Amino acid sequence: MSELQIAGLFIGALFFLILMRIPIGVSLIAVSFGGLWSMFNWNIAWGSLGIVPYNFANSWVLSSIPAFLLMGFICYHTRLTQGLFSAAQVWLSGLPGGLAIASVFGCAGFAAVTGSSVACSAAMGKIAVPEMMRHRYSAELATGTVAAAGTIGALIPPSILMILYGIISRQSVSQLFLGGLVVGLITLFSYILLILVRVKLNPELAPPVDIKATRSEKIRALGQTWPVLLIVIGVFAGLFGGAFTPTEAGAIGALLSTMVAAMYGTLSFRALRMALVETLTTTASLLIIAVGASLLTRFLALSGVGDALSSSILAFGMSPVLIMVGVVLVYLLLGMMLEPVGAMLLTLPIMLPLIDETGYSLLWFGVVLVKLLEIGMITPPMGMNVFVIKGVVGNMASLSTIFRGVFWFVVVDLLIIALLIAFPDIVLFLPNLYGK
Repeated sequence: MSELQIAGLFIGALFFLILMRIPIGVSLIAVSFGGLWSMFNWNIAWGSLGIVPYNFANSWVLSSIPAFLLMGFICYHTRLTQGLFSAAQVWLSGLPGGLAIASVFGCAGFAAVTGSSVACSAAMGKIAVPEMMRHRYSAELATGTVAAAGTIGALIPPSILMILYGIISRQSVSQLFLGGLVVGLITLFSYILLILVRVKLNPELAPPVDIKATRSEKIRALGQTWPVLLIVIGVFAGLFGGAFTPTEAGAIGALLSTMVAAMYGTLSFRALRMALVETLTTTASLLIIAVGASLLTRFLALSGVGDALSSSILAFGMSPVLIMVGVVLVYLLLGMMLEPVGAMLLTLPIMLPLIDETGYSLLWFGVVLVKLLEIGMITPPMGMNVFVIKGVVGNMASLSTIFRGVFWFVVVDLLIIALLIAFPDIVLFLPNLYGK
């Protein structure tokens, strides 16, 4: 058998293992090891199993992942973010769909300290959905808004997906953060516009709610956001101001969130222990998958399948835009079946050479890829954010209700993807400006 045939056989085996519900990290490592053994010999396969994971884990930038995770989990378990929704609720309740809009702003603020769409959905789901239901909001609008707005968590820095992408594709994490910030803000205001339009057309979705608050009460509510604002300003002013690197930003963010929680009076041994345990388990899970992906990259590079695929596609004379449309469809389908980290790390060894050959910026592709993966978080049958919201709201809404609620947000997301493909400078403007 030729090397390409062996690669095709083992890629098929990989998808079979994933369909059989074998953990994706284990599947990646097993298939890569077996492929290298088949193509070469036991010594090379065993040597790669020792060298490749070490070289990957040796990346200094990788240490920012547990640091940013710890920052987010501390903020979550010490309830530093609860004031975000309260303040937005007081200030925005008079708008059509004001509580839903407040939920979107709350998710965006939470995103700035977590980098996780699941955490955003879980936190805001507990706070915002019951409040909207109490004011007789449509269950579809209430649950769909929070499930969709949670996806902003992976776009607005710090984003764990962008850190992993930056390490594998060798792109600047800081510049990926800037590109993600732009797309995150576009998503934020697009969701708000969608809510305003839908409620204007159908006021029954969100009956008017005007929370009576004096100027002093509004200012007091705004003052409840100071813990998050202090952390965000401290971390990102230093990061984008050049005072410290992404790795240092994560460590400073974790320390700052601990200090702010202590000042706020919500830091406890139990909260700190839960944050540490969740950081360790999440980091371990991510690293196993990432090590498996690095082994798969080595296997596919040695087999030549990435170059062969790129050459075959380019030989058809397809335009870069048409190729990118195909890539979008692939990730939309994968998003329906796999969680984002697995889908990204599984496909990057094949996709990166192809994107590079078409002339698209790998920096631009990283931001678009994260956006695509987050669409998968709200599409059936997996729709992880939808299941998170279902777990939070219980009998208040069915799964089908939540999926119907996210439909219009998915439509908006697809329009944003089309806009980013048509005008790549939307993503690249700020990173290029910062790079100069």
